[in-house]
Amino acid sequence: MTKNDRSAKLIIGNDTYELDIINPTEGPDVIDIRKLYNEANIFTYDPGYTSTASCDSRITFIDGFKGKLLHRGYPIDQLAANSHFLEVCYLLIDAKLPTEAELESFQETITAHTMLHEQMVNFFRGFRRDAHPMAIMVGVVGAMSAFYHDSTDVTDPRQRKIASHRLIAKMPTIAAWAYKYSIGQPFIYPRNDLNYAANFLHMCFAVPAEDYHVNPILSRAMDRIFILHADHEQNASTSTVRLASSSGANPFACIAAGIACLWGPSHGGANQACLEMLKQIGSVDRIPEYIKRAKDKNDPFRLMGFGHRVYKNLDPRAKVMKQSADEVLELLGVKNNPLLQIAAELEKIALQDSYFVEKKLFPNVDFYSGIILEAMGFPKSMFTPIFALSRTAGWISQWKEMIADPQNKIGRPRQLYLGETDRDYVPIENR
Repeated sequence: MTKNDRSAKLIIGNDTYELDIINPTEGPDVIDIRKLYNEANIFTYDPGYTSTASCDSRITFIDGFKGKLLHRGYPIDQLAANSHFLEVCYLLIDAKLPTEAELESFQETITAHTMLHEQMVNFFRGFRRDAHPMAIMVGVVGAMSAFYHDSTDVTDPRQRKIASHRLIAKMPTIAAWAYKYSIGQPFIYPRNDLNYAANFLHMCFAVPAEDYHVNPILSRAMDRIFILHADHEQNASTSTVRLASSSGANPFACIAAGIACLWGPSHGGANQACLEMLKQIGSVDRIPEYIKRAKDKNDPFRLMGFGHRVYKNLDPRAKVMKQSADEVLELLGVKNNPLLQIAAELEKIALQDSYFVEKKLFPNVDFYSGIILEAMGFPKSMFTPIFALSRTAGWISQWKEMIADPQNKIGRPRQLYLGETDRDYVPIENR
């Protein structure tokens, strides 16, 4: 971080305060207001922190106007096309692409930690069968601190590394077992001969009564979903992980907090909302009706999975996800799935309709990921757990970066107080 030659001046009454401007390596300049409260006894007001940088980071950069997403400087489309999820995990956590030997060692470590402590089975069985898989994941991940005491000291770099590896390794097992528990099937244990994505699919869809072979096209599509959701800068769940970790909480508690935040429908539930929208449309011949409704400002109906809050142009992840969607749909077909027929036609119309093109309302990553997961056979309740599994790599990277930051201090957002001023207590008989 470097100071700009320019500075900003804030004039309050007769007083003038000079504020440093910091140059990032990418993105807009940042006004440094850290001393503002001490010097001027004033706060800034920014609900949702939409114009406030809460930290400095070297992990992920997004330019929403250019449709740009970089992980440690590498474009997301290059990573999705040439890399695989565990290599991206290594990149996010260790800030570089691994050598062949480093990657092999990392993969061996992750593979060796995929098993869960056997007593953790009791945690799953303590939930109701109809519990949402995300509720189970929040509880089980938080409970990991009760089993892995050798990796909860955040001041010890070695323990931080062990916790990082454990979380990445065990999250697929936790997510798959949450799914199996919700449908009443026996747990399938991880297999060390399968890659990360194939192992997850095997744990989700295999049963003890017969052999299950993971199709490589489905495995690659799942791996891309993991890559494309691995990190996305300072979003709500990532900020939650950082805020929780600022107190010195153990890593399992911090990641559980991130999962809880991701569970919110405004954050991790977008691809589920897309599928619910397709069900609402119901059939291909009703698409023109809903396109017309989407254009009507007075109609509450909105097309889910089109456009993005951050990306004001094409979501760079969507192009890669569309490729996977095309491959999966070609493999599995859409003839027997009305929802996928609607999705394919809706995508075609939206990409050609001048209204959507002019407003840059392109299909986003959630639109395509929902289609893929539906085609694979996942219920909507598993969409967000898969998102959480993927995002764990980013959460861990952000957590490690924050812990190692010498400027790290406990988060303490301020407020604009609009309540009552001083009032005297009134005894109950006089009220």
